[in-house]
Amino acid sequence: MVTRDGALWAVLLAVGTGAALGACGRWALSYVFNSRIALLPLGTLLCNLLGGLLIGALTAWFSTHLQVSPMWRLFLVTGLLGGLTTFSTFSAEGVQMMMAGDWMRALAHSCLHLFGSFAATAVGFALVRQLTA
Repeated sequence: MVTRDGALWAVLLAVGTGAALGACGRWALSYVFNSRIALLPLGTLLCNLLGGLLIGALTAWFSTHLQVSPMWRLFLVTGLLGGLTTFSTFSAEGVQMMMAGDWMRALAHSCLHLFGSFAATAVGFALVRQLTA
């Protein structure tokens, strides 16, 4: 596989570097915030909401800046934000809540992640569109 901007190795480096940085950011947010509120793993939620906001903003920005190398999108969106956001941790936390019989907490947790991420993505997209109009 070869992209317009270079070899497979360049793509792997862009995605891998971004993913490593995003995963470190996810760990840091979880480390700092997950113990703050006993009922809600706040760090995981912050990762997904921040990731949603930024992916919306970047999607809008890249759609109007076509001259920017696709490598930046691979690094920022696929790598960095892919590493920052976490569906698997969110899912595991929800299952743990259900297994503990805390169904309402699991439902609230799931709704916050799902609808919050949709809303954050829409806000990010709209902000960039408004600022660049």
